[in-house]
Amino acid sequence: MPGQIEARIAELGVTLPQAAAPAANYVPFVRTGNQLFISGQIPMGPDGIQFQGKLGAGTSIEDGQAAARLCAINLLAQAKAALGDLDKVVRLVKIVGFVNSAPDFGDQPKVMNGASDFLVEALGDRGRHARSAVGVAGLPFGVAVEVEAVFEVE
Repeated sequence: MPGQIEARIAELGVTLPQAAAPAANYVPFVRTGNQLFISGQIPMGPDGIQFQGKLGAGTSIEDGQAAARLCAINLLAQAKAALGDLDKVVRLVKIVGFVNSAPDFGDQPKVMNGASDFLVEALGDRGRHARSAVGVAGLPFGVAVEVEAVFEVE
């Protein structure tokens, strides 16, 4: 039986995927005390990697926002794998978004709104978070966005 947060996610028309296995020598999450650190998540959908490209050089802000939203969905999938129940999330503390950006692209915050807006919709007030939005020259597999998170948990 899903908890409140999973029910809210379902109401948004989202099914959480199975948490992805790491692609290199790291773990997908680390819990220490009441903090849960989720490794960077990329826009991996049911058919594989989505939203490859560079913002400001052929990839639109809207596609970047969709990529960030998909990364946020994957963050919650990892949190569920770590906790067993998303209702154990006390609050989302911070997300850091890395946006694959052309040198003159400066709308990283607009791109990261795709993740932030979804997380607040999914988690309610406990989803309001601090955030960084960083432009980078490249990301693994050429994806447009990667997002990591820190949660406070029970």
